[in-house]
Amino acid sequence: MIITDTHTHLYSEAFDEDRTEVIERALAAGVTRFFIPAIDSTYTQAMYALEQSYPEHMFLMMGLHPTHVKENYLEELSHIKDQLAARKFVAIGEIGIDLYWDKSTLPLQQQLFRAQIQLAKQYKLPIVIHCRDAFDEVFEILEEEKGPDLFGIFHCFTGSLEQAKQAISYNMKLGIGGVVTFKNGKIDQFLNQIDLKHIVLETDAPYLSPVPYRGKRNESSYVLNVLEKVADIYGASKAYIAEVTTQNSKTVFKF
Repeated sequence: MIITDTHTHLYSEAFDEDRTEVIERALAAGVTRFFIPAIDSTYTQAMYALEQSYPEHMFLMMGLHPTHVKENYLEELSHIKDQLAARKFVAIGEIGIDLYWDKSTLPLQQQLFRAQIQLAKQYKLPIVIHCRDAFDEVFEILEEEKGPDLFGIFHCFTGSLEQAKQAISYNMKLGIGGVVTFKNGKIDQFLNQIDLKHIVLETDAPYLSPVPYRGKRNESSYVLNVLEKVADIYGASKAYIAEVTTQNSKTVFKF
Protein backbone atom coordinates (compact mmCIF):
# COMPACT_ATOMS: atom_id res chain seq x y z
CA MET A 1 0.00 0.00 0.00
CA ILE A 2 1.61 3.25 -1.19
CA ILE A 3 0.41 6.34 0.66
CA THR A 4 1.08 9.87 -0.54
CA ASP A 5 1.35 12.97 1.62
CA THR A 6 0.72 15.74 -0.90
CA HIS A 7 1.62 18.58 1.49
CA THR A 8 4.25 18.40 4.23
CA HIS A 9 6.81 20.94 5.44
CA LEU A 10 9.43 18.42 6.54
CA TYR A 11 12.18 21.04 6.30
CA SER A 12 10.48 23.12 9.03
CA GLU A 13 12.37 24.05 12.18
CA ALA A 14 9.78 22.00 14.06
CA PHE A 15 11.63 18.87 12.87
CA ASP A 16 15.21 20.02 13.49
CA GLU A 17 15.63 17.73 16.50
CA ASP A 18 14.29 14.50 14.97
CA ARG A 19 13.71 14.94 11.22
CA THR A 20 15.26 11.58 10.29
CA GLU A 21 13.13 9.71 12.83
CA VAL A 22 9.97 11.47 11.62
CA ILE A 23 10.68 10.53 8.01
CA GLU A 24 11.62 6.96 8.89
CA ARG A 25 8.36 6.57 10.86
CA ALA A 26 6.40 7.69 7.83
CA LEU A 27 8.30 5.40 5.46
CA ALA A 28 7.75 2.46 7.81
CA ALA A 29 4.03 3.24 7.79
CA GLY A 30 3.89 3.09 3.99
CA VAL A 31 4.04 6.82 3.31
CA THR A 32 6.64 6.88 0.55
CA ARG A 33 5.74 9.98 -1.49
CA PHE A 34 6.18 13.40 0.13
CA PHE A 35 5.32 16.61 -1.71
CA ILE A 36 7.12 19.59 -0.24
CA PRO A 37 5.62 23.08 -0.62
CA ALA A 38 7.77 26.20 -0.46
CA ILE A 39 7.24 29.12 1.94
CA ASP A 40 9.89 31.68 0.94
CA SER A 41 13.53 31.89 -0.15
CA THR A 42 14.89 31.41 3.38
CA TYR A 43 13.82 27.74 3.25
CA THR A 44 15.06 26.88 -0.25
CA GLN A 45 18.37 25.36 0.82
CA ALA A 46 16.69 23.30 3.55
CA MET A 47 14.30 21.93 0.91
CA TYR A 48 17.19 20.99 -1.35
CA ALA A 49 18.96 19.26 1.54
CA LEU A 50 15.81 17.25 2.25
CA GLU A 51 15.60 16.17 -1.39
CA GLN A 52 19.29 15.24 -1.41
CA SER A 53 18.82 12.99 1.63
CA TYR A 54 15.72 11.23 0.21
CA PRO A 55 15.82 11.71 -3.58
CA GLU A 56 13.37 8.87 -4.27
CA HIS A 57 10.73 10.18 -1.88
CA MET A 58 10.81 14.00 -1.79
CA PHE A 59 9.20 16.10 -4.53
CA LEU A 60 9.72 19.85 -4.32
CA MET A 61 7.49 22.80 -5.17
CA MET A 62 8.57 26.41 -5.62
CA GLY A 63 6.60 29.50 -4.66
CA LEU A 64 5.88 32.24 -2.14
CA HIS A 65 3.39 31.57 0.67
CA PRO A 66 0.78 34.35 0.94
CA THR A 67 1.60 35.09 4.59
CA HIS A 68 5.19 35.74 3.50
CA VAL A 69 4.27 38.36 0.90
CA LYS A 70 6.18 41.33 2.34
CA GLU A 71 7.99 44.46 1.15
CA ASN A 72 10.65 42.27 -0.49
CA TYR A 73 8.10 40.54 -2.73
CA LEU A 74 9.97 41.47 -5.92
CA GLU A 75 13.15 39.82 -4.61
CA GLU A 76 11.14 36.73 -3.70
CA LEU A 77 9.52 36.61 -7.12
CA SER A 78 12.94 36.94 -8.74
CA HIS A 79 14.23 34.08 -6.58
CA ILE A 80 11.31 31.87 -7.68
CA LYS A 81 11.99 32.64 -11.35
CA ASP A 82 15.69 31.87 -10.92
CA GLN A 83 14.98 28.51 -9.27
CA LEU A 84 12.42 27.54 -11.91
CA ALA A 85 14.90 28.33 -14.65
CA ALA A 86 17.64 26.29 -12.95
CA ARG A 87 15.91 22.98 -12.18
CA LYS A 88 12.68 20.97 -12.18
CA PHE A 89 9.85 21.31 -9.67
CA VAL A 90 6.58 19.42 -9.46
CA ALA A 91 4.34 22.43 -8.74
CA ILE A 92 4.10 26.12 -7.93
CA GLY A 93 3.09 26.28 -4.30
CA GLU A 94 2.00 26.99 -1.87
CA ILE A 95 0.45 30.15 -3.23
CA GLY A 96 -2.83 31.93 -2.70
CA ILE A 97 -4.49 34.37 -0.32
CA ASP A 98 -4.60 34.45 3.50
CA LEU A 99 -6.76 37.10 5.17
CA TYR A 100 -6.64 35.53 8.63
CA TRP A 101 -3.36 37.14 9.70
CA ASP A 102 -3.17 40.35 7.70
CA LYS A 103 -5.83 41.89 5.45
CA SER A 104 -3.68 44.93 4.62
CA THR A 105 -1.51 42.97 2.19
CA LEU A 106 -4.48 41.75 0.10
CA PRO A 107 -3.57 43.75 -3.05
CA LEU A 108 -0.01 42.43 -2.91
CA GLN A 109 -1.21 38.89 -2.25
CA GLN A 110 -3.53 39.11 -5.27
CA GLN A 111 -0.68 40.40 -7.43
CA LEU A 112 1.67 37.60 -6.35
CA PHE A 113 -1.02 34.92 -6.71
CA ARG A 114 -1.65 36.02 -10.30
CA ALA A 115 2.06 36.26 -11.09
CA GLN A 116 2.74 32.77 -9.78
CA ILE A 117 -0.22 31.30 -11.66
CA GLN A 118 1.34 32.76 -14.82
CA LEU A 119 4.63 31.04 -13.96
CA ALA A 120 2.78 27.75 -13.46
CA LYS A 121 1.21 28.10 -16.89
CA GLN A 122 4.57 29.01 -18.43
CA TYR A 123 6.18 25.87 -17.00
CA LYS A 124 3.05 23.73 -17.44
CA LEU A 125 2.95 23.00 -13.71
CA PRO A 126 0.06 22.58 -11.26
CA ILE A 127 -0.56 25.13 -8.53
CA VAL A 128 -1.08 24.30 -4.86
CA ILE A 129 -3.41 26.83 -3.28
CA HIS A 130 -3.38 28.17 0.26
CA CYS A 131 -6.72 29.79 1.12
CA ARG A 132 -7.63 31.07 4.57
CA ASP A 133 -10.64 33.33 5.13
CA ALA A 134 -10.39 34.13 1.42
CA PHE A 135 -12.57 31.82 -0.69
CA ASP A 136 -14.21 34.69 -2.59
CA GLU A 137 -10.87 36.36 -3.31
CA VAL A 138 -9.22 33.12 -4.45
CA PHE A 139 -12.19 32.11 -6.61
CA GLU A 140 -12.22 35.56 -8.24
CA ILE A 141 -8.69 35.04 -9.52
CA LEU A 142 -9.27 31.39 -10.50
CA GLU A 143 -12.30 32.54 -12.51
CA GLU A 144 -10.05 34.98 -14.40
CA GLU A 145 -7.36 32.36 -14.97
CA LYS A 146 -9.48 29.26 -15.63
CA GLY A 147 -8.73 27.08 -18.60
CA PRO A 148 -7.07 23.79 -19.54
CA ASP A 149 -3.69 25.15 -18.43
CA LEU A 150 -4.94 25.87 -14.90
CA PHE A 151 -4.94 22.84 -12.58
CA GLY A 152 -3.69 21.73 -9.19
CA ILE A 153 -4.70 21.18 -5.58
CA PHE A 154 -6.81 23.26 -3.23
CA HIS A 155 -4.65 22.54 -0.19
CA CYS A 156 -6.24 22.03 3.25
CA PHE A 157 -9.76 22.33 1.91
CA THR A 158 -12.14 23.52 4.65
CA GLY A 159 -15.04 24.97 2.69
CA SER A 160 -18.63 23.96 2.01
CA LEU A 161 -19.97 21.46 -0.53
CA GLU A 162 -20.72 24.33 -2.91
CA GLN A 163 -17.19 25.69 -2.54
CA ALA A 164 -15.79 22.21 -3.08
CA LYS A 165 -17.69 21.92 -6.34
CA GLN A 166 -16.50 25.36 -7.40
CA ALA A 167 -12.87 24.47 -6.67
CA ILE A 168 -13.22 21.25 -8.66
CA SER A 169 -14.68 23.24 -11.58
CA TYR A 170 -11.30 24.99 -11.87
CA ASN A 171 -9.49 21.62 -12.28
CA MET A 172 -8.49 21.50 -8.62
CA LYS A 173 -8.23 18.39 -6.47
CA LEU A 174 -9.21 18.84 -2.83
CA GLY A 175 -6.38 18.38 -0.33
CA ILE A 176 -7.90 16.57 2.65
CA GLY A 177 -5.96 16.64 5.91
CA GLY A 178 -6.41 16.61 9.66
CA VAL A 179 -9.49 18.88 9.59
CA VAL A 180 -11.55 15.94 8.29
CA THR A 181 -11.05 14.25 11.68
CA PHE A 182 -12.22 17.27 13.73
CA LYS A 183 -15.68 17.18 15.31
CA ASN A 184 -16.31 20.73 14.09
CA GLY A 185 -14.48 20.31 10.80
CA LYS A 186 -17.76 19.85 8.85
CA ILE A 187 -16.18 18.57 5.63
CA ASP A 188 -16.76 14.98 6.83
CA GLN A 189 -20.50 15.66 6.53
CA PHE A 190 -20.48 16.05 2.74
CA LEU A 191 -17.18 14.59 1.52
CA ASN A 192 -18.79 11.37 0.31
CA GLN A 193 -20.81 13.47 -2.15
CA ILE A 194 -17.53 14.32 -3.90
CA ASP A 195 -16.21 11.73 -6.35
CA LEU A 196 -13.04 10.20 -4.93
CA LYS A 197 -11.18 11.10 -8.13
CA HIS A 198 -11.10 14.70 -6.86
CA ILE A 199 -9.44 13.89 -3.50
CA VAL A 200 -5.80 13.78 -2.38
CA LEU A 201 -4.48 13.24 1.15
CA GLU A 202 -2.13 15.54 3.07
CA THR A 203 -0.91 16.42 6.53
CA ASP A 204 0.39 20.02 6.32
CA ALA A 205 2.93 18.84 8.92
CA PRO A 206 3.91 20.27 11.35
CA TYR A 207 0.48 21.97 11.42
CA LEU A 208 -3.13 20.76 11.74
CA SER A 209 -2.59 17.40 13.40
CA PRO A 210 -5.49 14.97 13.04
CA VAL A 211 -7.34 13.50 16.00
CA PRO A 212 -6.02 11.99 18.31
CA TYR A 213 -2.91 14.21 17.97
CA ARG A 214 -4.77 17.52 17.66
CA GLY A 215 -2.85 20.34 19.33
CA LYS A 216 0.47 18.52 19.00
CA ARG A 217 3.06 18.68 16.25
CA ASN A 218 1.85 16.99 13.10
CA GLU A 219 4.03 14.60 11.09
CA SER A 220 3.66 12.74 7.82
CA SER A 221 2.96 9.33 9.38
CA TYR A 222 -0.27 10.84 10.76
CA VAL A 223 -1.66 10.89 7.22
CA LEU A 224 -2.74 7.34 8.14
CA ASN A 225 -5.29 8.86 10.53
CA VAL A 226 -6.61 10.97 7.67
CA LEU A 227 -6.66 7.90 5.42
CA GLU A 228 -8.63 5.94 8.01
CA LYS A 229 -11.23 8.70 8.37
CA VAL A 230 -11.62 9.13 4.60
CA ALA A 231 -11.99 5.35 4.19
CA ASP A 232 -14.72 5.42 6.83
CA ILE A 233 -16.52 8.33 5.12
CA TYR A 234 -16.48 6.60 1.72
CA GLY A 235 -17.18 3.13 3.10
CA ALA A 236 -14.09 1.79 1.36
CA SER A 237 -10.93 -0.01 2.41
CA LYS A 238 -7.86 1.96 3.41
CA ALA A 239 -5.92 0.19 0.66
CA TYR A 240 -8.42 1.38 -1.96
CA ILE A 241 -8.40 4.98 -0.71
CA ALA A 242 -4.58 4.96 -0.63
CA GLU A 243 -4.44 3.61 -4.19
CA VAL A 244 -6.94 6.10 -5.64
CA THR A 245 -5.57 9.17 -3.85
CA THR A 246 -2.00 8.27 -4.79
CA GLN A 247 -3.06 7.90 -8.41
CA ASN A 248 -4.83 11.27 -8.16
CA SER A 249 -1.58 12.82 -6.91
CA LYS A 250 0.27 11.33 -9.89
CA THR A 251 -2.34 12.82 -12.23
CA VAL A 252 -1.71 16.28 -10.78
CA PHE A 253 2.06 16.23 -10.26
CA LYS A 254 3.04 13.86 -13.10
CA PHE A 255 5.23 12.05 -10.54
